[in-house]
Amino acid sequence: MASFDILVLPGDGIGPEVTSEGVRALEAIGERFEHVFNFSEDIVGGAAIDAHGEAIRDETIEAAKASDAVLFGAVGGPKWSDPNAPVRPEQGLLRLRLELGLWANLRPVKPDPELSSASALKPEILEGVDMLFIRELTSGAYFGKPQERRVVDGKRAAVDTIYYHEDEVARIAHLGFRLARQRRNKVTSVDKANVLESSRLWREIVDEVRPEYPDVEFETLLVDAAAMHLLRRPSDFDVVISTNMFGDILTDEASMLTGSLGMLPSASVGDFGDNGTGLGMYEPIHGSAPDIAGQGIANPLGMILCVAELLRFSCGLEDEAQAIEAAVASAIADGLRTADLAAPGDPSLGTIEMADEVIRRIGERV
Repeated sequence: MASFDILVLPGDGIGPEVTSEGVRALEAIGERFEHVFNFSEDIVGGAAIDAHGEAIRDETIEAAKASDAVLFGAVGGPKWSDPNAPVRPEQGLLRLRLELGLWANLRPVKPDPELSSASALKPEILEGVDMLFIRELTSGAYFGKPQERRVVDGKRAAVDTIYYHEDEVARIAHLGFRLARQRRNKVTSVDKANVLESSRLWREIVDEVRPEYPDVEFETLLVDAAAMHLLRRPSDFDVVISTNMFGDILTDEASMLTGSLGMLPSASVGDFGDNGTGLGMYEPIHGSAPDIAGQGIANPLGMILCVAELLRFSCGLEDEAQAIEAAVASAIADGLRTADLAAPGDPSLGTIEMADEVIRRIGERV
């Protein structure tokens, strides 16, 4: 019997709704495989701003560092959307990534054939699509300095800095090549080297790392070409490595291959220990979705699949991770759909009802 400490940060919008279902899925895994998950909970994002005047407290950061993993919902919403506000919900998320050393965001994209009708693309284009995005997470435009508003000649101006150090690029490249060896042995690096100096450094460092992995097929694409090819030939991609901003945008585009943002998990990880696991933060990519918050219709599958990633990367429990993924696939194969996946006029399940079906299958599978 193994024991793990999990910090739960539900956040805002639909975050609390889906996070509670992720906790239930972990509890089901604990019952089936005889593990113990010790949960603690705190607030972050808009909820923390309302309660404490800051997007995340120091105490929350320390609790995260003391945990085996963090299960994260979402942050933000109209209430805190003033771009001129000195404190914004997203600051809590960015600080967590930085202070926990979570420098890589892993986002798998593998459309379920049963959901091909929910995708915007033709089923034949989706055939064989199975890719893993690795997004650099703690540098680039989201962290570079200066990052500020200015007044120039009496006019408003703003500046954001895209900063990369060669070590930050190299570790992403090494991770990409190593993970490609466990998959289909291909890496695509995405940059904008024809325009940006930071991208020219990115390409230079990736090219220096590449000879260490002569068995891995490799290509470089400009980000605009990559955006097109994700729609024209998505099955050609295996592992995709990219900068913080490009990865953020491209993975939202790629989510449409699966039919809904609500289907995609993500794992934010850093350095792994000798046993191949490490502290990670696990969050679905769909955001806080304030337009449907409180209605009980949010898709919980992205969060439940985050639980699989948590089991895999922070707990080293591969069989348990696969049990989660098999239960989700079984529910989908049986025709169960949330509102975001159902065809117009077809019946759909609410958040709790869909989670119930997945959790029942976790318990039933042998």
